[in-house]
Amino acid sequence: MEEEMRAAVGKTTQVGTEREKMSSQKETIYLDYSATAPMYPEAVEAMLPFFTEQFGNASSQYSVGMNAKKAIETARKQIAESIGARPEEIYFTGSGTEADNWAIKAIPENYRSKVNHIITTKIEHHAVLHACEAMEKAGYHVTYLTPQEDGTILPSDVKAAVTPETVLISVMAANNEIGTIEPYAEIAKFAAKEGILFHTDAVQAYGKLPIDVSDGKIALLSASAHKIGGPKGVGFLYVRRDVRLTPFLHGGAQERKRRAGTENVPGIVGFARAAELTFAGRQEREERERRLREHFIKRVLTEIPYARLTGSATNRLNHHASFCFQFVEGETILILLDADGVCASSGSACTTGQTAPSHVLSAIGIPDELARGAVRFTMGENTTKEQLDFTVDRLKDIIERVRAMTPYYAQFTDKNRR
Repeated sequence: MEEEMRAAVGKTTQVGTEREKMSSQKETIYLDYSATAPMYPEAVEAMLPFFTEQFGNASSQYSVGMNAKKAIETARKQIAESIGARPEEIYFTGSGTEADNWAIKAIPENYRSKVNHIITTKIEHHAVLHACEAMEKAGYHVTYLTPQEDGTILPSDVKAAVTPETVLISVMAANNEIGTIEPYAEIAKFAAKEGILFHTDAVQAYGKLPIDVSDGKIALLSASAHKIGGPKGVGFLYVRRDVRLTPFLHGGAQERKRRAGTENVPGIVGFARAAELTFAGRQEREERERRLREHFIKRVLTEIPYARLTGSATNRLNHHASFCFQFVEGETILILLDADGVCASSGSACTTGQTAPSHVLSAIGIPDELARGAVRFTMGENTTKEQLDFTVDRLKDIIERVRAMTPYYAQFTDKNRR
């Protein structure tokens, strides 16, 4: 008996080892570029010297520190050029979230003696929404605009919401969950005409859309490195040179006395290198990703019943495809896709694990029961048509199997057959 048990254990161990081996050999199909993008090897290479021989503090006066300072200013110039800004208008931050918070909290506070009204939308990233909620607690009035069914914010709604007390309008350039591109440039033009500061959260749009602030209409813009193949933990806030900017972090004199704290030199250098590579190949990449996106969307909507595309059908980020699948939970789909080596998401990576339906989907009028079937696929330069076809094939099989175990789906289909 003891020998049989040992043999059984040995077989079990062998099977487990084989499964692990098969799992390790399985190709990973990464379709969550809106959550984070893999780093460019060139960006990693550019960062390495500033971890080792060029490790100096950029505020130091000796050569090692001055070399670090020079690297930061070179990076600042590169980032500024990518959006048509001046180097002195770029402030490096620890993330896009920090940049959003800085714009929402510090700017209105600096103008508070005259005005106390902020306009934003119901579909902003939580970095903006939660910052606005904090401003409400501080005594500000905030208007949250409702989007159209495709996620578009109408400029006419923005204009209608303006009051003599309006100090700031914050509308994202493109939505992270549904991919809709907003008319931010038109809204910025209106805001500038009215003498109102305009901020746009461009975390998803930077490197994906041709953004130009040189006409002076956009007062503030937030972006993040890790969305474009740079490192995590670094972002920037563009601040038009005539805007009064209150320091967000107090302490040292870094970032022209506006953002205290020792600079993340490797991260800033990596950000600039990633931006350089991203913008150099942007147009070619956009066209390629648009073709892949259209192929993927067409297959999903044609081959999977009760699937709904979320966001604008045409005016959306080229690399972005998001759906709601009826009669199935999005989290279930993600778990089973992951078992097949496919990485996707149920919306914003910042809200993964929450049980409540997405605030974005709720804002565009999607019922809770359908919103729970949300899945987002976002592509990048390593994505291939073959990977997308494999994903659709697995998606079809998964949804069919899960729905077959759902009594409500059986009742629905039986009713429709009568």
